[in-house]
Amino acid sequence: MSASRSETTDPRGPDEPEPDPESESGAGAGGGGGVERDGGGSDLLAALLDGMDAALCAFDANGVITHWNREAERILGWSAEEAVGRRGFAGWAARTADADEVQARLMAVMETPGRQVDEFALLRKDGGRVLIRTQSSGMRGADGKPAGVYSAFSEVHEQIDLERSIALSEALFDDASWGVVLVDVDLRPTVVNGYAARAFGSGRGSVLGRPLGELVVQGVEELEAALHHVLAEGAPKSPAELWVSVSAADGERRRCWRSGFLRLASPLAEEPVPLGVGWMFQDVTESKLAAQEADRLRFRSSQLYRAGRAAAECEDPMEAATVYLDFALAGFADHALIDLVAGERPDGSAAPVRLVRVAETPSGGGSGPGMPVETGGIPVRYMTGHPALQAMDRNGSVRASAPGASAAAAASGGSPQAPVAVPSAWATSRQWPPDSVHAMCTVLRSRGRSLGVVTFLRGASRAAFERPDAVYAEDVTIRVAAALDLSAVLSD
Repeated sequence: MSASRSETTDPRGPDEPEPDPESESGAGAGGGGGVERDGGGSDLLAALLDGMDAALCAFDANGVITHWNREAERILGWSAEEAVGRRGFAGWAARTADADEVQARLMAVMETPGRQVDEFALLRKDGGRVLIRTQSSGMRGADGKPAGVYSAFSEVHEQIDLERSIALSEALFDDASWGVVLVDVDLRPTVVNGYAARAFGSGRGSVLGRPLGELVVQGVEELEAALHHVLAEGAPKSPAELWVSVSAADGERRRCWRSGFLRLASPLAEEPVPLGVGWMFQDVTESKLAAQEADRLRFRSSQLYRAGRAAAECEDPMEAATVYLDFALAGFADHALIDLVAGERPDGSAAPVRLVRVAETPSGGGSGPGMPVETGGIPVRYMTGHPALQAMDRNGSVRASAPGASAAAAASGGSPQAPVAVPSAWATSRQWPPDSVHAMCTVLRSRGRSLGVVTFLRGASRAAFERPDAVYAEDVTIRVAAALDLSAVLSD
């Protein structure tokens, strides 16, 4: 009867020695349910072991299991009552052919310093096999002699997933080909990689903990609004393009960052607790500007083509000239003026040029096509050094902007759509509509002669004229000059 009871109730094999009372007491300290514990210290140790995220088991010097926590039970399916007190894994948690090797590798660490990492297959209670990775270390008693081994283990695929995640994080924050920034709930960078630090124009260490307003000169409101949205609502479905200005050694730089956001939440909390935002971005300024320039060129080419088709149907060459201007103004300028030379000025003569206004677009906030004007041949009162007179003298294009227009635009955030407060006296003193802020005067050339000047004007809602704008204006002016030259020939 006793032999039969031993086979059914005793978890140890028939040849295993009975554990001494001290060893069994130690087993109960970390074993789990069904094992007697002695005092609050043992209960605390058991709670700590059972609360670990890693599976843990311990062996005494004879290879008998003394501790077995809940994570070990989850992975292998064997409870603490079934595991504690067994000698090794033979006959239950390992195949017979593998048990001796597994036991030898685990117990070998008892005689060597440091930790030892091993991988081997164990058996689950349901009969399945699982590959585990162990970190084992020897224990020594009060007398300094080897007293046992403790081993923390986890499934290999979980360990690989963890290592892969760590490797990914290190690669991202080492020197990825895009910016990676971790922002806390106060919207302060806590971790940045090299790309992001260079984009901010600072070192990696100097960026940490600083408000975004100190790193981004313009566009910080849009950036902070995006981060607040991610913290409150979650990540957007697609990347967002943010235009910002950052400080540089040569002044401020306007950049376009294509950004993606991820809300970070703690995996250890019962409910999702936001830890901040993961912000990833690439500087796409060059490609964005190139795409905008390509779109602009396609539109302007289309406008010139349409203008040529429309002008070809005009019987009056003067009407054809104004048609060219009307098509050119779309997306380019707010007003256009045509001034022609009054009389002939001999080549090399120092006599001032007199210009007569012959056509203009509506001013004073009105809109409509350019129309001829009747001035009775009275010259426009242009002051000395007027941009139109300069264009006549240079036989080219002259650009001008109201004083303070650039500074006012910078103060408004650098946005071309932001209104710029500039006194109207600058425009009215030059005989231009009072809402004009930027001007470009281009000479009318035909058959080797300067016929006059076309003036393109922009208001406060537009940026100043640039060199590509001058090329387009000259292309339009050539067509206008041909029409005006034909009009003069027909009128003679």
